[in-house]
Amino acid sequence: MNLPGMKQLALDIGIATGPSFDAFFAGPNEAALRHLQLWVGGAGSAVPHSPVPTYLWGEGGSGKTHLLESVRVALREQGASVGWLHAGLLEPPEFDERWGAVLLDDVHLYTAVQQHAAFNWFVNAQTLQRGVVAAGALPPADLPLREDLRTRLGWGHVFHLQVLSESERRAVLRQAADTRGVMLSDEVLDYMLHRFSRDLGSLMELLTQLDGYALQTQRAITIPLIRSMLENE
Repeated sequence: MNLPGMKQLALDIGIATGPSFDAFFAGPNEAALRHLQLWVGGAGSAVPHSPVPTYLWGEGGSGKTHLLESVRVALREQGASVGWLHAGLLEPPEFDERWGAVLLDDVHLYTAVQQHAAFNWFVNAQTLQRGVVAAGALPPADLPLREDLRTRLGWGHVFHLQVLSESERRAVLRQAADTRGVMLSDEVLDYMLHRFSRDLGSLMELLTQLDGYALQTQRAITIPLIRSMLENE
C-alpha cells in the first residue's frame, strides 16, 4: 500500500469519527454540553424542545463549531433538516420552513449580506417556534453586528466556552491513544501539544494521521516519525 493511500485511509477514519456530543471532551464546558444535549433530546417531531436561542462564545479551539455540528448531527438523526450559516457561505439561501432549527457559526465574521440573512432566519425560526443555536468569538454585547441581530443573539442562553488546559488536552489524547492501542510517550505528547494547534479537534486529527502513518511504516510513534510524516505530506 503506497503512502497516499494510507494517508487517505487515515483521513477517512477521522471523518468517520467526526463531531458528536460523545466525542466532545467538556472539561470546563460541561454546562454548555449538557444544555445542548437536553435541548436536542427534547425534540419531538423533529422540532427542538425550546425555541429560546442559545449562543456560544469563546476563542478559537474552545469547541464552538464542534458543538454546533453535534447539534446538527443529533437533529438529523431525528429526521430534522437544519439551516447552517457560516462565514464562508457568501450567498445564504432563503429561510426554509422545513428546517427544524437554525445554526449560525462564526457570527462575528458575518458580512452585511450574511447579517441580513441571519436576522431573517432568526425571525422566521422564532415565529415558527424553531430553535436557534449560534456561535462567535465574542460575547453578544461586543459583536460587530447590526443591533437588531446582536441583541437577539444575546437574549437567550449564553455560554462562555473555555479552551481546555494543557493537562486536559494531554489526558484526552492519552485516552484516545490508549483506545487505539497506540503508545504515546510523554516526549511525544509534549511535542504535539507545544508544536501544533491548541484546538483539540486538530490534535485528534493529527493522532489519527500519525496512527495511520505508523501502521504504514511499521514504526512506533516518535518525534522522528512525526517529522517524517510531515516531510512526506
